[in-house]
Amino acid sequence: MKIIQFLKDNKCNVGYVENDKVNIIKNFNLSYDLFNEAINSGEKIENLIESNKSNEILDYQEIYNSNSLLPPITHKDPSHFYVTGTGLTHLGSADSRNKMHATKEEEMTDSMKMFKIGIEGGKPEKGNIGAQPEWFYKGNGDNISAPTETIYIPDFSLDGSEEPEVVGIYMINEKEEVVKIGYSIGNEFSDHVMEKQNYLYLAHSKLRQCSFGPEINLGSIPSEVKGKSKIIRDNKVIWEKDFLSGEKNMSHSIENLEHHHFKYEIFRKPGDLHIHYFGTATLSFSDGIKAQDGDIFEISSDSFVMPLKNKLKIKSKEIVKFKNLISLN
Repeated sequence: MKIIQFLKDNKCNVGYVENDKVNIIKNFNLSYDLFNEAINSGEKIENLIESNKSNEILDYQEIYNSNSLLPPITHKDPSHFYVTGTGLTHLGSADSRNKMHATKEEEMTDSMKMFKIGIEGGKPEKGNIGAQPEWFYKGNGDNISAPTETIYIPDFSLDGSEEPEVVGIYMINEKEEVVKIGYSIGNEFSDHVMEKQNYLYLAHSKLRQCSFGPEINLGSIPSEVKGKSKIIRDNKVIWEKDFLSGEKNMSHSIENLEHHHFKYEIFRKPGDLHIHYFGTATLSFSDGIKAQDGDIFEISSDSFVMPLKNKLKIKSKEIVKFKNLISLN
């Protein structure tokens, strides 16, 4: 079952997708509230949706074309919406990273060492804890662009480029348990030129806007997710490549990656929402592509109906103002 959020008459609506149609779910203005009701009541989400479905059915393509889609889940307070990710998790992902960080003096970069750790210990036996992955923080809910909206990069960015990934979606219940809602496709989006200068700049390079959706697939991430990533410039495709995700194509198990994020108590606060990017092995940057202002990133997958489609825009220079408390009067 696929869930979306969209604007209609300037109000947020929740719907579930069936082929090319969207069925509006009544009594819930946010998908977060729908999922929260299922969590608190113990009612199966399928039954909750069935009992609240309306008679209003819309054309999905029309909703998509009207740019009225919202991220498929949001939090009323964006500061309680964590956006995080793990890298060097996919078979082949170390190649592009190693090219960025390799030097003549090194036999094995830190990236390759981390990838090797994942290959050797990223898929432990059931009940055991595996090797820690690379982890990063991307921001909160304010850092998310809607599925057909512009992704803005700050003027100080050295680059801005797509990362097609599977995204896990989670909510924390009142018992501080992690509830797995489902998964989506996402554009994690990073500044690879900045990261290439020095891998210690990884944290800086990740603090960029991102996007995911348009749909949430309820349930577990399948063992294999196939998709296509492309860049469109002046109405022409200038780069296109297939990507693979899911555990079949990963050096870590999803369960291991989830454990090493949610083992931290700060990420298990009741009511908080999390999306977590699980990594990729496919980057246009690795093929020598430099994205330009106005380029469109399109990421699609057979697991979803509509593609994720974001235009790149460089923001104008912002002046950060500072004041000293002692001088405020």
